[in-house]
Amino acid sequence: MSALHLDDALLLFLALFALYSPIAALASYLPYIEGYSRSEQRRLAWSLFVNTSILMLAALWVGEPLLELLGISTAALSAVGGIALLLAAVPMMTGQTATTVEPSSDKTEKPGLPPWKSIAFTPLTFPLTFGGTTFGFFVAYRAEAPSTTAAVGLTIAGFAYAALTGITLALAGRLTHRITASTTAMLEKVAGILLTAIAVSLLASGGTRMVVDVLDGLR
Repeated sequence: MSALHLDDALLLFLALFALYSPIAALASYLPYIEGYSRSEQRRLAWSLFVNTSILMLAALWVGEPLLELLGISTAALSAVGGIALLLAAVPMMTGQTATTVEPSSDKTEKPGLPPWKSIAFTPLTFPLTFGGTTFGFFVAYRAEAPSTTAAVGLTIAGFAYAALTGITLALAGRLTHRITASTTAMLEKVAGILLTAIAVSLLASGGTRMVVDVLDGLR
């Protein structure tokens, strides 16, 4: 694998890391996994890794043909993802979605909690971890890949991203027994600021590319 292909894979991972933002993810996961036992939280982390890996493979290897079939451009997907992310990030930044997480040493499931499997895909995988913007990132990078070798490098980067999400959820499980409500609120605000910046960048980038595509079509 050439240095150029490695650079593309590294850039994809760094872009996904910035978009995912482990700090934001920790704050997002905490309210959902609070109350589940340690073993259940580990199973949720493993399920998140598996689900994210499957979605990543689908986006990389069949995502572009699917978007072409639907008549959707990656620029439009990026712009829409920016809007969606902005709507979610602004309330976090202003502290309007801060949730209370009470530390607990109880390792048994609290009454009224749904089975852990019922939250493994929705909402933990989609939309908290892998949404339309993430899908668009994989499709866009795959469209620029010059060879199968480069696509394999992107796949490795995708698995690294999936591993990051699983590790983050596992760490969130440990934090549920230690984190205070004020710390959770602070994490949400910091995450909201980061996500708002990312959302604006995505919206500007996608919107610009859409305008350029329209102008190119008129020539």
